[in-house]
Amino acid sequence: MDVKRLLLLIPLAVLAYLLVVQWNQDYGQVAPEPDAPAITASPPGEEQAPDDDGLTVPAAPRAEQEMASEMPGETEQPSGSRDLVAVVTDVLDVRIDPQGGDIVYAALPQHRLTLGSERPYVLLSDNETRSYVARSGLQVDGQGGRVSFTPENTSYRLTDDESRLDVDLHGEINGVEVIKRFSFERGSYAVDVNYFLTNNAEEPVTARFIGQLARDNSPDPSSGVSMGMKSYLGAAYSSPEDRYQKVDFDDIQSGKFNNRDVQGGWVAIIQHYFVSAWAPPQNQQNLQYATTDSRNRNVAAFAGPVTTVSPDSEARLGATLYMGPKVQSYLEEVAPNLRLTVDFGWLWFIANPLFWLLDHIQDIIGNWGWSIVLLTVLVKLAMWPLSAKAYKSMARMRKLGPEMQRLKEQYGDDRQKMSQEMMKFYQKEKINPLGGCLPILVQMPVFIALYWMLLESVELRHAPFMFWIQDLSMKDPFFILPILMGASMFVQQMLNPTPPDPMQAKIMKMLPIVFTFFFLWFPAGLVIYWVVNNVISIAQQYVITRKIENDPSVGKTVKSKR
Repeated sequence: MDVKRLLLLIPLAVLAYLLVVQWNQDYGQVAPEPDAPAITASPPGEEQAPDDDGLTVPAAPRAEQEMASEMPGETEQPSGSRDLVAVVTDVLDVRIDPQGGDIVYAALPQHRLTLGSERPYVLLSDNETRSYVARSGLQVDGQGGRVSFTPENTSYRLTDDESRLDVDLHGEINGVEVIKRFSFERGSYAVDVNYFLTNNAEEPVTARFIGQLARDNSPDPSSGVSMGMKSYLGAAYSSPEDRYQKVDFDDIQSGKFNNRDVQGGWVAIIQHYFVSAWAPPQNQQNLQYATTDSRNRNVAAFAGPVTTVSPDSEARLGATLYMGPKVQSYLEEVAPNLRLTVDFGWLWFIANPLFWLLDHIQDIIGNWGWSIVLLTVLVKLAMWPLSAKAYKSMARMRKLGPEMQRLKEQYGDDRQKMSQEMMKFYQKEKINPLGGCLPILVQMPVFIALYWMLLESVELRHAPFMFWIQDLSMKDPFFILPILMGASMFVQQMLNPTPPDPMQAKIMKMLPIVFTFFFLWFPAGLVIYWVVNNVISIAQQYVITRKIENDPSVGKTVKSKR
């Protein structure tokens, strides 16, 4: 098989593969999103396994991890019989298990499960479908266990006239009174979790705050998949030395993560559009580690410094827990570098400025779709001079196509001589044979960066444009935009010079069809960018082509020879 036929078959083979991938995605089995647990108890008929293992912490940095013994006074309740504390704010709907004070359920009322659904998106849950919880506890005198707390109420709601809501759980550990307080604020996905300790014993005690995110290996329910690419699902850590380090679940299961002492930092579990993260005080030394628990869940965790509480004295230990969308402005308020969980890939240095510009345009226009249109116009204007130079070269090749064909026929049997004559012809007529490739080569990094930017930006999730496009992060349900994109590519080809090689000409004719199939499953926002870009390019190329065709100086040397 010759190279030319291979070049034609490669995109068709890739297309066939992508069709199979997309078929599996569209018609595969998708697990339903779990319902919210009952306000005061676990859902009827649903067995909830108790988190009866103590919070673990490595004995020392970079040492073998050892299970900490259970706290004295640890009590267990039968599975499915625990009363949960319900807390509802304007942006969070959570359930807290008094046995340990863990958040075992968190829904986001302002983010819907699916477009048009009345059900909120559920980030944290612990049931048959998925186990993903935010745990926190104390290591007292070197022992880590679960405290059986008593809540003041079983249901809390942030009223319209309140800006802050405190939820207190009361407990006791060996003569030390403990109040575990969850502080919620209006409009915030960040929750301050603090332990207030009062040592009524005769001896000093040591205490250490532990924050854990535990998740099983269930798939990402919000995963945006297109062209076989998935957003990252796994853990991430941050330190002053390493601002953003991914640690996938396989590495956690195999124990490849090295425990480390860091100043400040944060630990997180990342998925498409949403993130949960523990951010301890940035002025303290923390131990970051990864492990698995008794239910074989992946645990990303940190442990704060050991604090000594003298008799008849008090202490406070705490951290901030974020549970919400990956909105950069929200994440920046929680901890340094937490915004890096909005992962734009290796072209982040292009994607970040593009998002910054898109975000500012949207603040003015108020519609993400039209913001993408205007962003496309601005990007196109920035590339206008380079595109104009390429289109001029292509227009010259188009006008002088007959002469190029004549040279090919004249020296067809002598390829070396033909190549020499063609190069002389290009130089005389100021033609760059590769000039037509430059616009595409320059646009591809922008295109890829924009792809990841649109894929990762939760702001575009369920964001409408107009008419039938009601979710810019999803594919066009009627495939109208991809068809328009393919048609615009076909019009562009009509303005381009016909390749002299018949096989190349066939491949070029196939490209609009191949790219149309590629774009069928691209996010609508990305297809809007490409359609608008093509329309502007067509207008620019048409004007330049007409100008070159009407310029008598182009091809003057050819006419003089004749």
